[in-house]
Amino acid sequence: MPRRVLVTRAAHQAGKLSEALRAAGFEPVEVPLLEMRPPADPAPLDVALRFIDSYDWLILTSANTVKAIAELATKSGLSLNASPQLKVACVGEATATAARKAGLDVSVVPEKFVAESLVESLAGHVNGKRILYAKAELARDVIPDALRAAGATVDVVDAYRNVMPEGSAKLLRAALEQGIDAATFTSSSSVTHLAEAARAAGLAFPFSGVKAISIGPITSATLRESGWEPAAEANPSDIPGLVAALLCSAEN
Repeated sequence: MPRRVLVTRAAHQAGKLSEALRAAGFEPVEVPLLEMRPPADPAPLDVALRFIDSYDWLILTSANTVKAIAELATKSGLSLNASPQLKVACVGEATATAARKAGLDVSVVPEKFVAESLVESLAGHVNGKRILYAKAELARDVIPDALRAAGATVDVVDAYRNVMPEGSAKLLRAALEQGIDAATFTSSSSVTHLAEAARAAGLAFPFSGVKAISIGPITSATLRESGWEPAAEANPSDIPGLVAALLCSAEN
């Protein structure tokens, strides 16, 4: 029987990872722990988009952020391309692809798909510039402070929030009863939401005997804070890298 791997991505995003896992010989077990909702206060993002022409850079760190911004712009009758001087930076190629599909011209995609690499790519180009940084509510990130240290003025706004879908605890309990060999984590939110679902299901967290596979350094740090040492970390920090890290951990 293929090794069973927990996939905690949002339902609308799980397919790509699950397909890659099946191709690598694993059995994905989907337990969606993240569901996108508008931020608790959508006004700051709405105002920022209405004055998008006052910014020099727009920084996007996930495809979900792109989706949230594009949907709000459409709802409000706004164009994200109204500002000719606006440059767009994306933390990874998946985010850049989503941005291009939304009609944005992407200027910067770092070689490594992590926050630190994006900061390095932008550091010499942002002194005296105004930056709009849109993120998930409660997301932990090093980007705004690092860019301010490089001389930029950074406005941080919440584009969306992650909530736990109804029924996640029940699905998680059933998945663990059937056995899980590894769990994949694509964000810090996936770690905290899994811990929350485990508590709701009356399960000990971290899960004994289950390998944690992290997509990158920030997610790994959140896992360690939760008492779960990652068995492997993706490099590069994308879906193929995550599957490769899982394959490596399975061989050890």
